Amino acid sequence: MPPLPSRLSPDDLRVFIRVAERASFSVAAEQLGLPRATVSTAVQRLEARLGARLLQRTTRRVQLTADGQTLLERAQDLLADLDELQGLFLSDAAPLAGRLRVDMPLGVARAKVLPAIDGFLARHPGLQVEVCSTDRRVDPIADGFDCVLRVGTLGADGLVARPLGELPMASIASPAYVARWGRPDSLQALGDLAAGHHQVLYRPNAGQRPVPFEVLDGDGHPQVLALPGRVTVDNSEAWLAACEAGLGIVQIPRWRAQDLVDAGRAIEILPDHPPPPMPVTLLYPHRRHLPRRVRVFMDWLAGLFTEEAAATCSPTRL
Repeated sequence: MPPLPSRLSPDDLRVFIRVAERASFSVAAEQLGLPRATVSTAVQRLEARLGARLLQRTTRRVQLTADGQTLLERAQDLLADLDELQGLFLSDAAPLAGRLRVDMPLGVARAKVLPAIDGFLARHPGLQVEVCSTDRRVDPIADGFDCVLRVGTLGADGLVARPLGELPMASIASPAYVARWGRPDSLQALGDLAAGHHQVLYRPNAGQRPVPFEVLDGDGHPQVLALPGRVTVDNSEAWLAACEAGLGIVQIPRWRAQDLVDAGRAIEILPDHPPPPMPVTLLYPHRRHLPRRVRVFMDWLAGLFTEEAAATCSPTRL
């Protein structure tokens, strides 16, 4: 493939990259906030200027051609270089503008991020933030996210990880559950099958095992209890609803648990043996220069959890 023509538009390249990553014109248009016709025209303009077919279009899917794959790799590097070059001359005082697309667990979005985000947007009125909040694990690159926030252990995602600290956790049950099954006073009482205690099983990702029921023993070591469950859910809101309906014990962040306990809607189970704290991590694609709007948003998000951790934690490669 010949060198890239000088008249190629960076905006057209960004549109092409999103279409290639999502294998869909419609999804790319939705994520970019553009009409589908505009996205299609941008790709057609690239193909005309390059004199090459970049995408194979069928009624069911969009697939890169060999030339399209070459352009995708070159374009990603080219735009990274362009962002880096622009960043060298962009004052930190310059207003931020553009769209951010982030993903985080549903409970975190509802209880911690969305109540505070209006203050962030007031300081940066030129930004638009799309907050996607499901409890399933997304692919940040394929799904077109600028960054994702994850609670819990990480896999080998090939992403840059920025630790934010840990979330203290608590085990809770509803007053109705405690009235029926009792409030266990020891790990032995909780794990005794004859006592009938059970959890609400939580499985956010299809095909995986439910999240294990873990507590800290007397020495502070994690211990998994084989606590049975009668109901399985796939998101944190359903998890809490099942708990409040008396269907079992759940383990959630302490800030949320304390709100429910204070409101009389939950009772903490074995406060001396809480679940191990859950790590909180920001993940983002490996880039030599991260757009300033993404950096600023991640710094703000880190501050919601702990300013000290945000200032001292350094990114690591997974």
